[in-house]
Amino acid sequence: MGSINPENIRVALFAGGNSDEREISLASGRGAGAALRAAGFSVTEFDPASKRDLQDVIAGGFDVAFLCMHGKMGEDGTLQGFLEMIDLPYIGPGVWSSALAMDKVKSKVFYERAGIPTPRSVTLTSPDDYTAEEIVAQVGESCVVKAATEGSALGVYIVNGADEVADAVRKVFEIDSEALAETFVSGTELTCAVIGNDDVQALPVIQIVPRGEFYDFESKYAPGGSQHLCPAPLDAETTARVQETAIAAHRALECRGVSRTDIILDENGECWVLETNTLPGMTETSLLPDAGRAAGIEFPELCTKLIELALEGTEA
Repeated sequence: MGSINPENIRVALFAGGNSDEREISLASGRGAGAALRAAGFSVTEFDPASKRDLQDVIAGGFDVAFLCMHGKMGEDGTLQGFLEMIDLPYIGPGVWSSALAMDKVKSKVFYERAGIPTPRSVTLTSPDDYTAEEIVAQVGESCVVKAATEGSALGVYIVNGADEVADAVRKVFEIDSEALAETFVSGTELTCAVIGNDDVQALPVIQIVPRGEFYDFESKYAPGGSQHLCPAPLDAETTARVQETAIAAHRALECRGVSRTDIILDENGECWVLETNTLPGMTETSLLPDAGRAAGIEFPELCTKLIELALEGTEA
């Protein structure tokens, strides 16, 4: 689809919801809403936690939905399915890709099928599936225990040894019904966004330098919680390899529109994919807007591009 005239596009912006990431979603909504209005769009905000809001969307005659949702019931294909049912185009990947990317266990299957390196792992559907000693035997003393279907690094623990593994597993099952324990890969934390449908473009790679032990919830969202080096200080060959890995992950999960893949670059130059985010954040400290600016794409222009991709192939 060619360029669009924002003045002719009515945007339903979704932010809020019922997940543990509600406040971050609302912050993303504020950021994207301002950018969309700066680009000239007519924007109306809706909170999918409100049935009345969902009814208003159905009746509203909107052209496209701009999703600023994070976590369950928003980023996991649920809201996407609602929008499919009412025939309203939306930014970001579809139902299947959204659900798959949100599930760290199942997404690994597709990374591995595509030949994309991802840390060795063990899946637990209950705290009693494996003993801590069995987990250590399979993935190593230093490992990461994480909730399988949470975002924003909620329920993620870097641990060492059976005692810490057991404690982390207990904590994860307090917030999720499935856990993943994977080998800890030491290296440089990178993330790379990809935009596009059939033809895709990798944005500049970002190196994340968290103030804490790793890029946890506080590092993601607290002012000064982490430093983003964009473009990442990598040589051209390594940069291209990271971008190719992000594109491979985008395609392995059959994403459209946008995705952002988190990657560890180890000391041997190997790229290890941790996970793919299908609705990257839109807050002031978010990575996608940073990467866009590094590519010469200001925030309003980036939001416009995402809407163009959402409307590609429609008559809007």
